[in-house]
Amino acid sequence: MPPTKRGTSEVTGDGLLGGLSPAEFLADYWQKRPLLIRQALPGFTSPVTPEELAGLACEPDVESRLVLERGGERPWQLEHGPFDEERFAHLPETHWTLLVQGANRHVPALADLLERFDFVPNWRVDDIMVSYAAPQGSVGPHFDQYDVFLLQGLGRRRWAIGTEPVSPDNCLDGTELHIMREFAAEQTWDLQPGDMLYLPPGVAHHGVALDPGLTLSIGFRAPSLGDLIADYTAQAAAALPASRRYADPDLAVPKHAGEITAEALGRIRESLRQALQEIAADDEALDRWFAAFATQPDGLSETPDAPLDTEALCQRVRRGESLQRRESSRFAFIDRGSSGALLYVDGEEYPLSAEAAALAPLLCDRRHIPGAELAPLLERGGVAACLAALYNLGAVVFADHD
Repeated sequence: MPPTKRGTSEVTGDGLLGGLSPAEFLADYWQKRPLLIRQALPGFTSPVTPEELAGLACEPDVESRLVLERGGERPWQLEHGPFDEERFAHLPETHWTLLVQGANRHVPALADLLERFDFVPNWRVDDIMVSYAAPQGSVGPHFDQYDVFLLQGLGRRRWAIGTEPVSPDNCLDGTELHIMREFAAEQTWDLQPGDMLYLPPGVAHHGVALDPGLTLSIGFRAPSLGDLIADYTAQAAAALPASRRYADPDLAVPKHAGEITAEALGRIRESLRQALQEIAADDEALDRWFAAFATQPDGLSETPDAPLDTEALCQRVRRGESLQRRESSRFAFIDRGSSGALLYVDGEEYPLSAEAAALAPLLCDRRHIPGAELAPLLERGGVAACLAALYNLGAVVFADHD
């Protein structure tokens, strides 16, 4: 992880990044230092209300949590949803927070908000978490291992940050939450609706609601090297032939039958290193594995009640119906130049010829694709069949009718 520079800049208005171009933001702030943007979205109001958020937290397919700093059976009590509506009628007046993960998958206007952050690759996007906090509500001082934009949607929230490295043992005992036991604030600000704070990974932060309010957390994924190695090596190991085994044709009579000799250990080390070098040397295999890994969905897509064959889908597109990506699906592509493109959707690979390759950026860069832009591509080899397959898997839907 790049080192975080101390100190936070503050900019005001004139676009989402406060007058900075996306290139300037990425060069000077992304994964380097925090940035406070006053009125990043002037006049912004959260697309979801506190009542609607509570309703989402009652749904069985929505990930939600309730944090009670006070008023529970113990300090920093954590409860997991789905919740019964009656639970909200018995909460204290202060010091609690409701959090709903992946709210963009359930509120279309939140999904549209993600398009404002297209200066970061789509495959890095995680989700939008929305939190409602009663006065003095908080989840405690903590730090995350990913980049996050904290956009105030309702009420005021006081944010304090610290950029000093956090010791792994600086963790409060007796709670499931990863709350820092010691937190020293270096800077503090009060955020109004439309204000936004960007935090790189590892920056400690503590937000406390001054009024009943909503905060939108736009988070970006950063897979750990451990996860990457475990997934790739598991896939590569499954592809190794069964004939690739430990071998010791030069075996000598051992002094002790129960000893793993230095010679045996040497053979094992050499065999493993050789195999790891072989599987890591195939750049194309690595690239294709990672694209599939990066687009693995968080949950199952909903398949349509009535599947469409290729011709039926083409007819609807030609009539001007628009397609949109289902928010629970993940899209990315690899440009192969004159060889076409590899489209990845929910962990599956869809090869596209050079003639059909224009479909990949059209689907991956935007959430809503007008039928008028799709129709000219339908005659290109493989485009119609690919769209029909994605529709029948539930990865894309017709915007106005599904």
